[in-house]
Amino acid sequence: MKNFMYLVTGIIAFVLLTGCTEASSGGKPETIRLDYAYYSPTSLVLKEFGWLEEEFSEEGIGIEWVLSQGSNKALEFLNSNSVDFGSAAGAASLMSKGNGAPIKNVYIFSKPEWTALVTNPDSDVNSVQDLKGKQVAATLGTDPYIFLLRSLNEEGISADEVEIVNLQHGDGASALTTGSVDAWAGLDPHMARLELESDSRLFYRNPDFNTYGFLNVREDFSKQYPDYVNRVIGVYERARKWIVENPEEAAEILAEEASIEIDVAKKQLERNDFSEPVPGDIHHEALVEAGRILQETDVIDGALDIETLTGELIEPSFAEEVIGSE
Repeated sequence: MKNFMYLVTGIIAFVLLTGCTEASSGGKPETIRLDYAYYSPTSLVLKEFGWLEEEFSEEGIGIEWVLSQGSNKALEFLNSNSVDFGSAAGAASLMSKGNGAPIKNVYIFSKPEWTALVTNPDSDVNSVQDLKGKQVAATLGTDPYIFLLRSLNEEGISADEVEIVNLQHGDGASALTTGSVDAWAGLDPHMARLELESDSRLFYRNPDFNTYGFLNVREDFSKQYPDYVNRVIGVYERARKWIVENPEEAAEILAEEASIEIDVAKKQLERNDFSEPVPGDIHHEALVEAGRILQETDVIDGALDIETLTGELIEPSFAEEVIGSE
């Protein structure tokens, strides 16, 4: 009897251990939650065509979409476990990582020039120097905000010499057109719309100060479901290639989803480069440079090692495996 009990106990232990091992090594998620954003045309194409739903339908895995109005919202969703994948600017992702967000960058959805400093056509603001003592709208924690800080720093102007008004991107555009602020750190498609509809001026542009479009994943999701991270990236790749091959149709999708005119959508798409989807050295270097400016302006803790933090954020292995095998 004693030997029999040992045998039963051993079998139970083996079953439990096997079950734990299978759970820890993956299994499958019941639902995959992703954001879509007007500044990420790739996400809009995926949502339009239902390619993610198609990819996972046979396994009974649901797809949930959440609208991100800006990088700050996408990163909030990731940090609060409201989404598994979120679309955000690289520098904003670095800020979030520096504050302890459990995220990894696994894919580049575009290299955009999606932000610049904007003012009204009759404004006396013609340069960054002219911003001293002025009100500038920007969304804290996003690439336009970081662009503003880097632009001021480049000109030797302290952020304290400017009144930064924290408004979400669309509200910032409205505040500029009504004259409530003197300038705006813009974001497409709102920026392109103001150019075409209100003759707003992009008085300071610097494509190198725009950081890349990062597709981030929650670390716990990537550890538990690495195969599903690869498959999501694979479907993102399908959308990226489709946009490159069908720019007119992509603009139509953007225009419809964001409720903007087709000319505005085309201008936004023209400012996106979809050629480098795999995170690499160029993205690492851009974030390190942005991170140093953020430390100098006390946005990121000066004690953090930016090189190390960037290395912990950027994880190219998923995209390398998927895209390298094509």
